[in-house]
Amino acid sequence: MARKKGRDISGWIIVDKPAGVTSTAVVGKVRWALDAKKAGHAGTLDPAATGVLAIALGEATKTVPYITDAMKCYRFQVRLGAATNTDDAEGEVIATRDTRPSDAEIATALTVFEGDIMQVPPQFSAVKVEGERAYDLAREGEVMELAARPLFVESLTLIARPDADTVELEMVCGKGGYVRSIARDLGEKLGCLGHVLWLRREWSGPFEAGEGLSLEDIDRMARTPELEACIKPLEMGLADLPEVRATAEGAVRLRHGNPGMVIGSAEYGSEVWASFDGQPVAVGRLMGSELHPSRVFNL
Repeated sequence: MARKKGRDISGWIIVDKPAGVTSTAVVGKVRWALDAKKAGHAGTLDPAATGVLAIALGEATKTVPYITDAMKCYRFQVRLGAATNTDDAEGEVIATRDTRPSDAEIATALTVFEGDIMQVPPQFSAVKVEGERAYDLAREGEVMELAARPLFVESLTLIARPDADTVELEMVCGKGGYVRSIARDLGEKLGCLGHVLWLRREWSGPFEAGEGLSLEDIDRMARTPELEACIKPLEMGLADLPEVRATAEGAVRLRHGNPGMVIGSAEYGSEVWASFDGQPVAVGRLMGSELHPSRVFNL
C-alpha cells in the first residue's frame, strides 16, 4: 500500500522549543500534527537550547534562507571559572580557574565581540571537516583546527550578574553565530574561562519566542482547524525584502519562471518579492520594471 504523502500546506508555524528535544524532532511533530507534505526549520537550536524555532511548511520552505540570514537575539547565562569540552554545561570540565572579573571588566571585554568579528566554531558543532561532522569527530576524541568564520554582532550586553560565577548576557547577531563560542572566548579574554549554562533564542527575524506554540499546544491541537489557524503567512519569511506588485500578465510570466512586469520602487538589481492579488508569486532581482525570478511560489 502506498504511503500517504500528506497535504499541501504553506506558511509558518512558530514553536517555543523546550530543552531536551532536537530541532528535527520538532519539525517532525509539526509535520505530523498538520499532516503536512513538506516541512523544515529556519536555523537549528541545540537540543539543550530553548526559544523560537520557525517551522516552514510547503512553499514557505523556499523562504527559509531569508530567515536563516536574518538577525537573531539570544539570551544566555555563562558560568565563569570552568571550560568544558562542549563549551556548554552538557560537557566535561577540562580546565578551571579561580580568578573572577568585575562587572566593569566584563562590560569592557564584551565590546571586543561587537561588530564584524571572526569566530571559531565549537569542537562539538555541525561544521563539516573533510566530509564529517565536527561533533562526530569530537566524540571520538579528536581535536580539530576549525577555521574561523565571520560573524556580525550588533550588540552584546551584560543583563545580570546573579553571583560571582554567573553572568547573563544578551546578543543580537547575524547568520552563523555560536553562543557557545562567545562564552568560551569571553572566558579566555577575561582569564577565567567560561561555558554556557543555558541558552534561549528570543527572536529570529520577524518571529518571536513569545508568540510560539509549546509542544503541548501542538499535541492538543493536532489534526484540528485550531492548529491550522496558527499558521502564519508565507510572506512573513520575506519580511526583510521589499515588496513589489506584479501586473496580471507579469504574474503569469513569473509563475512560469520568466521575467515579468511589476509595479513598485526598489533599487535596481536589488532582491525583492512580488505579489499578485495579495498572494506571493516570486522572489528575484528587480531590473527596471521587470522582476527576474530566482524562486517561484506555487500557491
